[in-house]
Amino acid sequence: MPNVQTFKASAYLQDGVQVRARARDFEILIDEPASLGGTDTGMNPVEALLASLGACQSIVARVYAPKFGIQLEHFSVEVEGEIDLDGFFNRSEVRPGYSEIRYTFRIGTPSSEDQVSEFIRFLESKCPVGDTLANPVRLVLAQVNIERSSVV
Repeated sequence: MPNVQTFKASAYLQDGVQVRARARDFEILIDEPASLGGTDTGMNPVEALLASLGACQSIVARVYAPKFGIQLEHFSVEVEGEIDLDGFFNRSEVRPGYSEIRYTFRIGTPSSEDQVSEFIRFLESKCPVGDTLANPVRLVLAQVNIERSSVV
């Protein structure tokens, strides 16, 4: 029997383009920089996506390092990507999302290069966020609920 867990999050539009995003008992504020119509009070969604990838890779590194005999003195991930904003602003047929995402691992360890290389190959294969970005996933609009206000 598969060991499937459902994760849930919700997003609530606030003033302007601010969004309060919630999962379990946690909340983050998502916004856009002023140059994109926001008030720059939080990461924007595509920055949060990059941060999620780096965080996921970091967690996988921490969980699996002992199994590979890797002593992590420190581990960090720098993630970047470009988006052609003409896609988002509907000014061309270009995709509205990232065309490429690049990341760099910074690893402090006394372990050998061979050990680290094997560990990194494994890490890249087990990060759920990386897997979701690298492979097609079915994105399904489950429902639209229209809530009519009584104000006319």
